[in-house]
Amino acid sequence: MAMPPRVIVIGAGTGGMCLAHGLKRAGIPVEVYERDRDRADGLHGYRVGIDPDGSRALHACLPPELYDTFVATCARAPMHFTMLDERLSELLSLPLRDESDPINSEKSVSRMTLRQVLLTGLEDVVRFDKTFTHFEQDPGGSVTAHFADGTRATGDLLVAADGTGSRVRRQYLPHAVVEPAGVIAIGGKVELNEQTKALLPPKVFAGISIVFAPKGYSCVLHVMEFKWDRAGVPHPHIGASDAALLAKWPGLMYDNTRDYINWGFAAATTRFPSDVMAMRGADLAHLALEMTPGWHPHLRTLFELTDPGTAFPVNIATSTPVPAWEATHVTLLGDAIHTMTPGRGVGANTALRDAALLCRTLRDVRDGKATVREAVARYEAKMTEYGFAAVRDSRRKQSGDDPLHKPYIGRAVLAGMRTGMRVANRLPAVKRRMSDALYQYRGAEREED
Repeated sequence: MAMPPRVIVIGAGTGGMCLAHGLKRAGIPVEVYERDRDRADGLHGYRVGIDPDGSRALHACLPPELYDTFVATCARAPMHFTMLDERLSELLSLPLRDESDPINSEKSVSRMTLRQVLLTGLEDVVRFDKTFTHFEQDPGGSVTAHFADGTRATGDLLVAADGTGSRVRRQYLPHAVVEPAGVIAIGGKVELNEQTKALLPPKVFAGISIVFAPKGYSCVLHVMEFKWDRAGVPHPHIGASDAALLAKWPGLMYDNTRDYINWGFAAATTRFPSDVMAMRGADLAHLALEMTPGWHPHLRTLFELTDPGTAFPVNIATSTPVPAWEATHVTLLGDAIHTMTPGRGVGANTALRDAALLCRTLRDVRDGKATVREAVARYEAKMTEYGFAAVRDSRRKQSGDDPLHKPYIGRAVLAGMRTGMRVANRLPAVKRRMSDALYQYRGAEREED
């Protein structure tokens, strides 16, 4: 009789927790080791865009009621994808689909909220305050993970889900390096209220927007409105089923997410002061103000009103694709192996796709249809193909080498972009094709693996 493999997951991020849910549902023993001290620890970023690939992966791995709770915790869907100049003049605005399909649709969720959803039901699986140090593989097939507190864990498969700075990857694939993309982003949250809502044009408030400015500067704006009020109580108008799910969801008491405006200002690394990565809070908001003197007063007011505790810098990085390696009892998923820039907005979704794929291959081990190494080899063959393809594409979309960042040619490129956007904005047929292309890339037309 086949025995299910014992799986050790390093890191309680999006991909690792999705995998843990799928394995638990499949009857495969799994333990997750996370360096944070508890489930409310850490800022964990802001908005995550979940595309149909990500939704299908979550639907496949999560218990049905928990998936429904995930959908209930998503922010209202954006209605527009709008491009603007630094004076808030519209360059191009694409209508987004009003989709009611709970699976094959685009969703917006807070990272902290998604974390609480994914931790729900795995209280007996996740071990907090466990900093991974190294692993050892036994010739007989087992693998042991060691932690800074002197403890260890042994299983049949070790999965690195510990993000861009993965310690597992550094030991296992030391040649698989992560390098700066040449772009730094700083971001923050602003409380959504009547004052701050009035700062945004209607399409910006109702959608996702990007400001394209001289010097290669850009700024992403997201407005996130949730189904609970500032006290954390579900709104009475959201519908009985959503209200019931939120009222009994224990994760809400660990989640401090409330309605907010998220901004993310980005530029070539060379445009920032050398100590930007050490800056925090009000200093970062002040830096955004210093770098944008000619921007619309409403945008600058958003920077001024930023909650200092939410502002942080990100040195955007990208993996370097590596040749295939021989499968063992160690594997990787998500940013631990294919870190990508936010240029295509698919990083979290690719991690979720990894989790669902690995879970399917490990079910074959449980059923006696494959060995651990055979399952891992099948998983890695597919994962590296689509994962590194996404890395290359996202690097093309966001890189310090982009002509927009160049001192002289950047002006001409920006002028050409703006002219093209304004022309397209007047052509409904062109806008429809551009809008359709957004969904085709982000997974709406893909078949499941």
